[in-house]
This record gives sequence, structure tokens and C-alpha cells, in this order.
Amino acid sequence: MELSDFFHENPRAALAFSGGTDSAYLLYAALQCGAEVRPYYVKTPFQPRFELDDALRLTKELGTELTVIEYDILDDGLIAANPADRCYHCKKKLFGLLLRERAANDGFSLIVDGTNASDDAGDRPGMRALGELCVRSPLRECGLTKADIRVRSKEAGLFTWDKPAYACLATRVPTGRRIDRELLQRVEGAESELFSLGFTDFRVRLFHEAARIQLPAAQMAAALERRGDILAKLKKYFDIILLDMEAR
Repeated sequence: MELSDFFHENPRAALAFSGGTDSAYLLYAALQCGAEVRPYYVKTPFQPRFELDDALRLTKELGTELTVIEYDILDDGLIAANPADRCYHCKKKLFGLLLRERAANDGFSLIVDGTNASDDAGDRPGMRALGELCVRSPLRECGLTKADIRVRSKEAGLFTWDKPAYACLATRVPTGRRIDRELLQRVEGAESELFSLGFTDFRVRLFHEAARIQLPAAQMAAALERRGDILAKLKKYFDIILLDMEAR
């Protein structure tokens, strides 16, 4: 099945939009097919500011309006407790109580998301929640992999074509460690500083009370050369800074 076939059969849908490569291309393709697809961005403490900025920029470039829904996911005690299946509960909450309710009020009965054919359901606990809520994933259903989407996005002129995959900030906190807003802000701040130094596709993970930096192998040498710069910037957020020698 092609995306044109999917949107011919489903001409109206609400899109769970993240501003990432996959949902960006899905929105572009849907609009190209003439479908009425409205993008919704749910802003929680789990998303860094740059993700919303990218989402706003992309929708503006495509000439469509982004609906932003603010929600403090940490008000849910189970999710804040950070159990092993946190992602399942988070997706169930956001899609079930917010996006579905808001989309229904706006006249949309179908919700779609940007899960692609490269995403392994075994690695994505939240996908079980999407299945239970009948959220459709057109990219996955049409067999489009991450590589396919990047090629098509580049051809379409989307700035998101080479954007690194970015998991939510909650993934930086070890399972069982309670998540709070201040901790997420420190992680976001540390990652923003690394971006400003030119590093990409990395993670700053909490290791006990230290920041553990995970970098691609190609950026290890630069990190060692710029050790002083990294310490100066990240010490604003963490007292102890560690470099994981296992390449990300």
C-alpha cells in the first residue's frame, strides 16, 4: 500500500506530531495527497524546547497550523515514579485522555502517528498503548523505513530529513528513579550546552547523581580535546561529569 492509498481511504485524521523526521514527512505526504490532517503537539516536561520550535517551523513551512496542547505529565504519580513500563502508561495517558479527547472535539475520529517500518515493537513499549487505542501508523503500514523517509524528506526539501532521532528526556533517567521537573531541566540544559559545542546525536543520562555523556564513536576524540569546555558548560547542571567510553 502507498501513502496515497492510505489517505484516499482515510482523508481526515489527527496527527500526533513531534517535529521529528517521521511525523514531519507524514504530515508533508498527507498534505500532498490532499488529506485533511491536523497536527497536534502535546507539550510536556518530557520534551525539550527545541522539539516544539522544530514542530512550529515545519508546520509554518508547510502552510498549516499546529495545535499545541500543554500538559504536565508529572501530575500522574505512576508515570513520575518511572516504572519499567513508564512509556506504556505515558502514551496511554497522552493519547487516551488528551489527544483523543481534543481530536474528537475537533471532529477527528482517526489518530495517526509517525511510527515507521524500522521501529521494532519489542523496543517500543509505548507501541502497545497505541495499538490498544487504535492509533494508526501509515508509514509502518506502507512499509516505509527510516532510510526511506530520510531520502523522501530530502527530495521534498524538508529540513528534518537528517534530524537525529530524539527520545524524550524521561529516557535519560534510570528506571525506578523518580522523575521531577528540576531533574529534567538539568538534563535538557546539559544537552543544550553540548549542542552549542557542536556535538550531535548524543545523550546525557543520569548515573546516580552524575551526568553520563554518550557520544557516537566519531565524536569521542573531539570530546577529549574539548574536555575543559564540556566541564565548564555542564558543571552548571551537574557536579560530576562522566564520558561513557562505549560508543553510542
